[in-house]
Amino acid sequence: MPALSDLWTERAEAADHADRLRPLRALFHLPEGMTYLDGNSLGCLTYGARARLRDVVDREWGTGLIASWNQAGWVDLPARVGARIARLVGAEEGALVACDSTSVNLFKVLASALALRPGRRVIVSERSNFPTDLYMAEGLANLLNQGHELRLADHADDIPALVTDETAVLMLTQVNYRTGALHDMASLSRLAHERGALALWDLAHSAGALPVDLAGDGADFAIGCGYKYLNGGPGAPAFLYVAPCHQAAARQPLSGWFGHAAPFAFETGYQPASGVTRFLTGTPSVLALSALDAALDAFDGVDMAALREKSVALTRFFIAAVEALCAGHGLQLVTPREPARRGSQVSFTHPAAYALCQALIEEGVVGDFRAPDILRFGFAPLYNSFADALNAATTIAELLASKRYEDERFQRRNTVT
Repeated sequence: MPALSDLWTERAEAADHADRLRPLRALFHLPEGMTYLDGNSLGCLTYGARARLRDVVDREWGTGLIASWNQAGWVDLPARVGARIARLVGAEEGALVACDSTSVNLFKVLASALALRPGRRVIVSERSNFPTDLYMAEGLANLLNQGHELRLADHADDIPALVTDETAVLMLTQVNYRTGALHDMASLSRLAHERGALALWDLAHSAGALPVDLAGDGADFAIGCGYKYLNGGPGAPAFLYVAPCHQAAARQPLSGWFGHAAPFAFETGYQPASGVTRFLTGTPSVLALSALDAALDAFDGVDMAALREKSVALTRFFIAAVEALCAGHGLQLVTPREPARRGSQVSFTHPAAYALCQALIEEGVVGDFRAPDILRFGFAPLYNSFADALNAATTIAELLASKRYEDERFQRRNTVT
C-alpha cells in the first residue's frame, strides 16, 4: 500500500498536470528553493515588470526625460492602468483609476460618500476589518467634526442589524485579511441601498484573486491594492472606483492639480475634471505605475472564472493536506470550509504561530503571521501550484512533529511579521 505522503504527491502531480493556468507560472521570477505562499501580502515579480522598469529608467527617463510625459504616455498612466484593472473587478468603462495608496484612496472616497449622505452620520464596518480602514474612518470623522460615528460589527451576521436609517456608508473589505472569509458583495450592497446608505468596498484581498463584479453587485465606491495579487511591486499604486451614477456629484477632498479639469492651464481656482479622473490628486508615480502596468500583462486573456476555479481547488487541497498530515498538533482552521465563503487564502491558528511561521520561512516556505495567533497562506492562482501547497503542508507537519519551531531564534519578533 502506498505511503500517505506518496498518495498526496500523486494527487498534487495529477492536479498540476490538469491545470489550465500552469503555463502562466513561467511569467514570474520564483526564487529557487522557495515555496512562496504570501501573494496576499506581496505578489511575485514578473519578468515583464523587470524589463519594463529597465526600459522606463534607461530609455523613457534616461533619454526621453521630460518629453516622455507625452511621448511615452506617462500622463495617461492612471487612467490606462485603471482601465486594465477595471476588467478584473467588473467596473464600467471610465469608472476606475490607479493612483495613490489604499489608505489615501479610502480617505477620498469615504469623504465623498459621506458628503452624498449629508443627513446621516454613521459609518458601519467590522471590528475585524483591516485596521487602516478603521483608522482612516476615525480620522476623517474627527476631521469633519460633525458627529460622525463608526459602528463596528463583531461578527458578519451582525452587520444587517447595524445598517439603519442613520447609516451613511457601509464600509467593508470583501475578503477578510485575517481569516480569508468572503463577503457576499451583492447582498450587502443591496442591503445598504434598501436602507438609504452607500456601499464602499475594499478589494485589497480579492482583486486579481477571484472574479469581482463591482457594477453588477451594486458597489458605489471601491478601493484596492496593487501590490498583492496584482503583483505590482512593494508599495505599488492602489486604485479607486466611483460608480458612474455618482461621478458628477462626488467631490473629493484632496483637490490636487491632476484632478483638475485642465491641469496645464494653471488656473488659480480649482475646477474638477469630469468623471473619475477628478479623484486623482498629485503627480503620478511613473516608475511604480509602469511596473504595475507591466505586471498586469500576466492577466491578459485570463478567464477570471478559471482563476477562481483554480483558487478554490488549491485552497481545498491545502486544507485537506494540512489536516491529514498535521492532525493532533494544535492547528485550527479559521478560514471557511465552504468555497463560496472564502477568498484565496487559508489561515490556521496555533499557540506558537509566530515561531512556526519563522521556522517555515527558514525552510523556504513563505507565508506570514497575523497577531495574535494566525498563520496565513495566500494562494496566487497565476503562479502557485499544487506541488507548492503540498510542500508547505509537509513542511508544516515536519516542524510540528520535531518541534524545531521552539528554538529560541524563532521567538524573536521582527518589525514586519
